[in-house]
Amino acid sequence: MLIEERSFQFSLSMIRLVKDLKDNNEYIFANQLLRSSTSIGANIAEAGAGQSKKDFISKMTIASKEARETRYWLRLIKEGELSQIELSGYLDEIEQIIKILTKIVKTSQESI
Repeated sequence: MLIEERSFQFSLSMIRLVKDLKDNNEYIFANQLLRSSTSIGANIAEAGAGQSKKDFISKMTIASKEARETRYWLRLIKEGELSQIELSGYLDEIEQIIKILTKIVKTSQESI
């Protein structure tokens, strides 16, 4: 599944950003970002082993919500200038992940 690998790679990039945030003593933002960003891929992986279509949709919906939360934290970090790392690429990628997850959820709901 393309979205599973894409979310995994995104999580890896967030781990690097979290290290930078912690180096700048931004522990609260680092922990929130780490939790939400890695949860995206974890829920997508769980969805792949869903016991039913409804279970699949539920896990993908949670992944979508976590992606939106991740976008929120990234925006706060960027606008608050809490990191020297350029975040525009990360924000672009999370927008794409959100669009893909939204499409997956809508298409899956329509097929029930």
